[in-house]
Amino acid sequence: MKYKKMIALIAAAGMIGTLGGCGLKAPEKPSQAPSGETEQAPKETSAKADGAVTLVYAEVNSIDSLDGEIATFFKDKVEEKTNGSVVIDIQASGVLGAEADVLDGMTNNSGTVDLCRISCFALNSYGAKLSSLLSVPFTFENRDQFWKFTETDLAQKILAEPEELGLGIHGLYYQEEGFRDFFMSEEVNGIEGLKGRKIRVSSDPILTGVVEALGAYPTVISFNELYTSLQSGVVDGADQPVPLYESNAFNEVAPNVILSHHTMSASEVVVSDASWAELSKEQQDAIMEAGKETSQYAKELSEKEESESIARLKEKGVKFTEVTDYTPWKEACADIISQYTKGMEEEYKQITSLAE
Repeated sequence: MKYKKMIALIAAAGMIGTLGGCGLKAPEKPSQAPSGETEQAPKETSAKADGAVTLVYAEVNSIDSLDGEIATFFKDKVEEKTNGSVVIDIQASGVLGAEADVLDGMTNNSGTVDLCRISCFALNSYGAKLSSLLSVPFTFENRDQFWKFTETDLAQKILAEPEELGLGIHGLYYQEEGFRDFFMSEEVNGIEGLKGRKIRVSSDPILTGVVEALGAYPTVISFNELYTSLQSGVVDGADQPVPLYESNAFNEVAPNVILSHHTMSASEVVVSDASWAELSKEQQDAIMEAGKETSQYAKELSEKEESESIARLKEKGVKFTEVTDYTPWKEACADIISQYTKGMEEEYKQITSLAE
């Protein structure tokens, strides 16, 4: 753990600026390992053996964002419930790399990151198909449905899925950032207004399919280039939950939001199996309890921040367009829904039935 703490301190000093662009990688080792052997970073084996255990937590958003606030709450709860025997070192603003870079590092057991928050769809490319159900368009009708889901056996099965697949990580708890909505540089009054527009997408195949199904052109742009891409007209719009839209100041270059609510921005906090195994049973139990309390906090904070964010943005001149009938949106995305629930129809029905 000391080695990872050193990495985190280096990151905080701004000396790993290349991580975001070329992927997550640990610094060079101080000495060369013998031929045919891999030199391992020194790690503490337990809190009792050598003081407090430090777990590095990677977050792509800033510390003062919605996700940063939730991460800080989790940190405080873990340190309180373990009496300081476990310390959470939050590395925010993507200093340890983009979400995909961090996840690659964790699944490859790089030892650099112990915990991170990831979008549920991110595990789809690793074979964790059940996780992708949470990103299927128009699965959730409201927040209550999502939080009802988190209390089901299926939710726990999804958290355990990466470990069962041998990915070296497993989920601890859920959180959400609210529904994702499209925001545009020009006013869009309905589904027809999206046709022919260039919409920024990430590597998520589901979102790419949704954008295509709505008649727009999906355009891959890295998140840190999105502001300037909107400003210059490289893309006409993108999608984000409203609080993150505001915290990234996208309203300055794309002041029109259509409340499409096409996807719940569901995420989970995952931990490295190797890091988890270093903890005592008491520490693990304390972290799980902290995770439960963090989920409840995330539920309350996300709803509150969304409401307050919309009010602030309206004062700044942002135009919000309500969607009164989601039927044409769902019909347009019918093939995407079918494609990404194939073979998991029963599990998907379990989720959608919670809206009834």
